[in-house]
Amino acid sequence: MTAPSTQVDITAVDSLTLYYRSGAADKVYTATIVPAGDGLFSVAFAFGRRGTTLQTGTKTTAPVPYARARAVFERLVAEKTAKGYTPGDDGVPYQSTARAARHTGVDCQLLNPIEEAALPRYLDSARYAMQEKHDGRRMLARKDGNNISGINRLGLTVALPLPVAEAVGRIPCDCVLDGEAVGDVLHVFDLLQAGEADLRGQPYIQRLAELARLAMPVCCDSLRVVSTALSAADKTALFQRLKQDGREGVVFKDLNAPYTPGRPASGGAQLKFKFCDTATCIVTAQNEKRSVALGLLADGKLVACGNVTIPPDQPVPEIGWPVEVRYLYAFPQSHVLFQPVYLGVRSDAVAEDCVLGQLRYKAS
Repeated sequence: MTAPSTQVDITAVDSLTLYYRSGAADKVYTATIVPAGDGLFSVAFAFGRRGTTLQTGTKTTAPVPYARARAVFERLVAEKTAKGYTPGDDGVPYQSTARAARHTGVDCQLLNPIEEAALPRYLDSARYAMQEKHDGRRMLARKDGNNISGINRLGLTVALPLPVAEAVGRIPCDCVLDGEAVGDVLHVFDLLQAGEADLRGQPYIQRLAELARLAMPVCCDSLRVVSTALSAADKTALFQRLKQDGREGVVFKDLNAPYTPGRPASGGAQLKFKFCDTATCIVTAQNEKRSVALGLLADGKLVACGNVTIPPDQPVPEIGWPVEVRYLYAFPQSHVLFQPVYLGVRSDAVAEDCVLGQLRYKAS
């Protein structure tokens, strides 16, 4: 007898509650189609830690016909399930979803940004190492016997470029590497597993030493261990060189801290500083002449932050999609981005990532 499916047919419901539990995270997300009168509807959402007061908002700036509300609702649910939320209240990522077979159970550590004023603290402190922040896609690499696979920011199995897979295959034991993929090159900066040993509970300085021991002998054009500066003088010199060379930025890592999956509400053991500011924004409208309007979430409400032109060699993103934009600064009162440059769709991000708090404003 075939077991009954536990998947939810979202075409049959106008409200759905999703859950996510992984490590210290225990989150809930609800989406609801709400009648707004005159035959129109809104799409409301609420999210937060389970058992706490949820933040609320709407995905529609004004009431819309039901068909449009339904499309927004289904896209919203698809976004959340793509990130690992499930209908079951046990919150196991990707359980009973199309991505269940691809979920690895490996979640990466995410970094919070710091302001320029905080830089001296981390540059001078012997507790923090500094590395270049590469401008690519977060990518972990797993070797399990003869099987070599990639793991993306969402914890899903993805393909690795063949040269990277071949290089990882030359490591003499099973392992899980953490890094940033830039084209066909994987820049590795952490080691989560070596052989049968789970290293995530060890201090970063020990993981870094073991990473160098295992990966340095097999390094090549497609697999590189990120350089690490430890002293104040070395960190300052590397910082100045990277900034002068127009690189994306730097990251600071607490040498005594374990590997902690997810992103803390603020601060954390690993922090980033970008020389060129970027923001992940929501496309709120498609304008004429290959331009889209951008928005960011503040207390659950969309705040307009200007427009950006889409290059002719890239497709115009759909409304509701998260996109990455580089900018010089944002204006304090209007939140509009100055000199925005479209970088592309963020397939590994969802609306929750598109918050106003990521903006850097013009100094008064």
